[in-house]
Amino acid sequence: MIHRIHRAQDLDPAVIVDVARAAGTLELAPELLTELAASRAATLADLDGETPVYGVNTGMGAFSSVRLDPAAQAHHQNTLMAGRAVGSAPWLRRDQARALLAARLRTFLDPAAGVSPALCVFLAELLNAGVVPAVPARGSGAAGEIIPLAHAGAALNGTGQVLDESGAATDAAPVMRAAGLPPRPFEAKEGVAFIEGVPGLTGLAVLAAAAVRTLLAQNVLVSAAAQAVVRASRDPLHPALGRGDDELAAVLAAMREVRGDGPVRALQAPVSFRVTAPALAVAMRAAGALDAAAGRALSMITDSPAHVDGAFVGTAGYAGTDLAVACGTLTTALTHLADLSVSRLHRLLDDNVTGLPRQLSDAPGRHVGMGTVHKRAAGVAHRLRRFAVPAVIGSMETSLGQEDVQSFGFEAAECLAEAIEGLRDVLACELLAVHQAVLLGGVPPGLGDRAAEALGAVAAVLPEGTGDRPFGRDVSTLIGLLTSGWGLIAL
Repeated sequence: MIHRIHRAQDLDPAVIVDVARAAGTLELAPELLTELAASRAATLADLDGETPVYGVNTGMGAFSSVRLDPAAQAHHQNTLMAGRAVGSAPWLRRDQARALLAARLRTFLDPAAGVSPALCVFLAELLNAGVVPAVPARGSGAAGEIIPLAHAGAALNGTGQVLDESGAATDAAPVMRAAGLPPRPFEAKEGVAFIEGVPGLTGLAVLAAAAVRTLLAQNVLVSAAAQAVVRASRDPLHPALGRGDDELAAVLAAMREVRGDGPVRALQAPVSFRVTAPALAVAMRAAGALDAAAGRALSMITDSPAHVDGAFVGTAGYAGTDLAVACGTLTTALTHLADLSVSRLHRLLDDNVTGLPRQLSDAPGRHVGMGTVHKRAAGVAHRLRRFAVPAVIGSMETSLGQEDVQSFGFEAAECLAEAIEGLRDVLACELLAVHQAVLLGGVPPGLGDRAAEALGAVAAVLPEGTGDRPFGRDVSTLIGLLTSGWGLIAL
């Protein structure tokens, strides 16, 4: 699909996700390029003087008081990349690095960035050609993202590295030339513009929010199917309980559809079953908050210095605090959902709760059933707790005190990614137990049609039978099924 960008707002989060996944290409409309040419001309005109402009005719950080002579200025926008490209593997995944570039392009479409239309076109062409910079995923201990962005910028000017199809780093220049894109040096102010702001965290947040939306819908289906298996009371799903809370009302409606109208086994189900819907609503709100923060990051001025009203203005748009806090909140919400999934899974092993064989074993004593699957889930959930510590906590001085606070945005994104991956793993374990329960006890009476169909898709990809086998292979299969988009329901 070709996304034709007529204005900056057209390059929205949905388009960024599409481009990051290599499902769409970009085309910048002529009228947009004309507007960029005008803002670029104004930027160059205001650079033509003796006024100090940070990172253009001065050094950066602790060297910001050093004025650069014309000869140094001629190379400065490219040498900015060399000394700051200090990262190494592990690299961002291809889709993550592409999201970074797409977010960078979006911010460059703002006239405050003052970059040339040619640089914007080059970024679009790079994305369309599938050339992906090697960008370090860790070790970004700056007030912004200068280390990962320096790696991305070094790839553009041919001095850095790009990823090959296996995800390994290789020299950028030959790959770019083979793609018909000779390396492009940065021109006046373009280098400092490239390494400012938070396009990395923004792109990662956009991808994470999209993945979480899918995962929450799947969590609704799995947890409600588990409720059907234990024949839990439908009282906690009553529509009146969603009054005044749109997210909770949506979750309750979806869970009622999956749970169906089958019989009830006990007056009250274990607490983990009863509080799942509110916890999912909390996670939905947190995902919405991350969406909103990403939208603000794409629209606000993040360049520093930004060209505003004929002057170059230093900003704090590189801090990314809004996004980092939103990532941390969502990480905590997902970690809690993983804990709940582990608890529900444990209850599924209890014959007093389900009326099925203990540990969902088809031969108790001879076969362990789902007992060790639960242990795996417990281990994964415990690991996630270390990632729930907010990444914005823990400032350290760098650059001789010039930077005495860091946002650690990439760390916030990494913690969120771990929570997403971990919740998916735990949910796959619970789904396997639901599948085993259905094989042992039959499809729960009254189970919703869509849930029954989804469980049929699970049965189609797993081995037949209920006897012990290397269940880790089954969990891996179900993780793949969840990743592919299994079990989506409207929320």
